[in-house]
Amino acid sequence: MGERIDFREGRWVVPDCPTIPFIEGDGTGPDIWRAARRVFDAALAKVSGGKRRVEWLEVLAGEKAFRQAGSWLPEATLETIRQYRVAIKGPLTTPVGGGIRSLNVALRQILDLYACVRPVRYFDGVPSPMREPQKLNVVIFRENIEDVYSGIEYQARSSEANAIIEFLAERFGAKIRPGSAIGIKPISEFGTQRLVAKAIQHAIHARLPSVTLVHKGNIMKFTEGGFREWGYAVARERFGGDTLPESEVGAGAGGTARPAGANGRVVIKDRITDAMFAQLVLRPEEYSVIAAPNLNGDLLSDAAAAQVGGLGLAPGGNVGDGYAVYEATHGTAPKYAGRDKVNPSSLILSGAMMFEELGWNDVADAITRGIAGAIKSRRVTYDLARLMPEATEVSTSAFAGAIIEHV
Repeated sequence: MGERIDFREGRWVVPDCPTIPFIEGDGTGPDIWRAARRVFDAALAKVSGGKRRVEWLEVLAGEKAFRQAGSWLPEATLETIRQYRVAIKGPLTTPVGGGIRSLNVALRQILDLYACVRPVRYFDGVPSPMREPQKLNVVIFRENIEDVYSGIEYQARSSEANAIIEFLAERFGAKIRPGSAIGIKPISEFGTQRLVAKAIQHAIHARLPSVTLVHKGNIMKFTEGGFREWGYAVARERFGGDTLPESEVGAGAGGTARPAGANGRVVIKDRITDAMFAQLVLRPEEYSVIAAPNLNGDLLSDAAAAQVGGLGLAPGGNVGDGYAVYEATHGTAPKYAGRDKVNPSSLILSGAMMFEELGWNDVADAITRGIAGAIKSRRVTYDLARLMPEATEVSTSAFAGAIIEHV
């Protein structure tokens, strides 16, 4: 029987056989989960000689939960994740426009998983539209609770939207076109600073040279501008001995600020959001950790992943204080459900992130090594095979086998 993972004084306490809940996911979720579980178990057995293993515990969410329990996100699932603290999930259905609320957003908000962590790196041999994709190696910390994802919005011409428009016009003289839909964009000092602190802690722990605050503070001066100011403040007040603002770093060649850390200290930078997109294309090697509000982080994560092979190779984790849920970052791809066809790498790499968070770095390294080896062997799923010369297209399960061969 597995044991609970605990969290004490800011640290995970992990037994040799933890119980970790999993959600298969919708659409292709069961296919990629079966592949991922095989890889996780094989990597654990290989690196620990059987001394460590995971007791996987299924919990329900999404379409399977609705069919079996009549709820898209049963309270029992939330209670089990709270009990065991760390979980992993496949993709879940989220209809566009109406219908059920986003289950991914619900999980993040209910469990206060305030940091969406998205590492983006290149695997040798993966097709890319970039000339030098290997230069991009960044970890994006996206604030997960606030901003326009807070879910506070009202339909055009609804009584709620009309009341807000009327109030803002009468009280503050705001000019809003009648009949508009209304959304609220809350960004707080508290939410910003705990997210930026987590990004800085990662940079310090991983010995990375910089953290860049990405914002649109030139336009949204009090929300995203606040994100910038509060980010610099927490760096100064909590990490003053370990960080240095870019403005205090000496100039390098050509008069530009040096991209590397200064005397072992993490350089804190900030960039306007639209400029940051260009920087990730033109000068990606100058950025190692990015901290961004919710919407900026969402857009940047997918745009960066596109440079190194797409969402099929993009892992992600939602992390709070003492709770974490790791996930495939792509959609459910229902047309491929049950066909043993899609790339399971996103979920597998998310598992590697999970093991790294828990301190099992040897397991994480083995999984990453396995994926790199499978890609180099050119035995890959259809999404990669159609773009790789002389590649052999294999099924989801066969690709998992290739990964295990290279662990």
